[in-house]
Amino acid sequence: MATSTEIPETVALDSVSEFSDEVDVVVIGFGIAGGCAAAEAAAEGARVLLLERAAAPGGTTSLSGGFFYLGGGTAVQKATGQDDSVEEMEKYLTAVSIDPEVDKIHAYCADSVDHFNWLEGLGFTFERSFYPEKAVIQPGTEGLMFTGNEKVWPFKDQAVPAPRGHKVPVPGETGGAKLVIDLLVTRLDELGAEVRYETGARQLVVDGDGAVVGVTWKTPDAEGVIRADSVIIAAGGFVMNPDMVAEHTPHLAEKPFVLGNTYDDGLGLRMGRSVGAALKYMDKAFITAPIYPPASMVMGVIVNKFGERFVTEDSYHARTSGFVLEQPDSVAYLIVNESHMNEKQNYLVPLIDGWETIEEMERDLGIPEGKLQATMARYNENAAKKEDPDFHKAAEFLEPQDTGPWAAYDLSLGKAMYAGFTMGGMATSIDGEVLDESGTVITGLYAAGASATNIAQDCKGYCSGTQLGEGSYFGRRAGRHAAARVTTSA
Repeated sequence: MATSTEIPETVALDSVSEFSDEVDVVVIGFGIAGGCAAAEAAAEGARVLLLERAAAPGGTTSLSGGFFYLGGGTAVQKATGQDDSVEEMEKYLTAVSIDPEVDKIHAYCADSVDHFNWLEGLGFTFERSFYPEKAVIQPGTEGLMFTGNEKVWPFKDQAVPAPRGHKVPVPGETGGAKLVIDLLVTRLDELGAEVRYETGARQLVVDGDGAVVGVTWKTPDAEGVIRADSVIIAAGGFVMNPDMVAEHTPHLAEKPFVLGNTYDDGLGLRMGRSVGAALKYMDKAFITAPIYPPASMVMGVIVNKFGERFVTEDSYHARTSGFVLEQPDSVAYLIVNESHMNEKQNYLVPLIDGWETIEEMERDLGIPEGKLQATMARYNENAAKKEDPDFHKAAEFLEPQDTGPWAAYDLSLGKAMYAGFTMGGMATSIDGEVLDESGTVITGLYAAGASATNIAQDCKGYCSGTQLGEGSYFGRRAGRHAAARVTTSA
């Protein structure tokens, strides 16, 4: 089942003789999106049933560090003296999106402060502190840092940079988001929403008009059918399904490990397809092998197999990796001189070797004669003047790499320790309604989180925290709209 690409059949409403439950809203999947959708629907007065295939809540969300991309003047931004506005946040997210959905971006930015407050209302507080270093995630409990390409060209010229990576007060790089999931469990209990674990949704139930009116479910011991006015699919992506990965994102199969959980097998997406849901960005994936920390590595020069630079080295780590994958044979090297090499801290990008001259390095790496030497000479000449006319690297990371020995680190796919997850999902309206290929709403069906596509579309424009941010925000919108739909139909 986990490696299938087959679309499950739908179940006709008039063929169901008995329902195990009749509710207003059924939510499939208890990650950040599903939990927030269920909480919001229940808060609006809907009878909510949340189904989770695992024995515990959280899904892939609980594996993450707890980053939420929020801005526009949050309490943390104000407390730490970091100016931001809805307008600049909106400009930035529009600039980094390959196909910006402007209504969603506007809503997300305009409501960002309110969403920040809602999250803290669950029962935790983002620490009012700022982490100034260039890192993948704050090492401690610092509440705010830059987590995207805000200070990276060309985006720094298109929107005023501001840090928007809000991290929950849990130290370390992983597991922080479990704090929010645990608080959602408490909130759902307070609201009277029922959660059933080890219960997997299998098929959508449709009426004679094609509207989605329920789901079938299965546990290790039983199975049945739930009647619902609305169904919200928040069942994750498909990174754990080798067949779907091979079909849509074959480059994901070439890395050592994936970021996901057992149930990121694409079943939610295939259920959506069973009723005609349009899927978007199925060939896009988040794949990265960060060159930092330490930040000193960003001072180096990144070249392809021909010794040519192709990206500004101070890019957000996934943007750099995205460009690496587009190079010939996905081969790239990070070149740094002695004062910037740091093998022990940079464990994801392996050290190849050290050389006394660039000429020797060029020869041993198989780079065409003179190409790397010319690239390094041009870079060093401009870096000495704190300039980078070719890729506009920030001055703070511009230092000549002109004093040997030099080291080369391997950024190539299959050499560096890349990790990633899928980014494709169902097309949705601003309120999470699932759309078909013509853009028409599929009545009764919603999607959120990794099962939907909203703001995060590819790794080059991605910002750490976007998925938790948009999953929670658009999950809430889906839950609210589904609950209102029940009220209207009643």
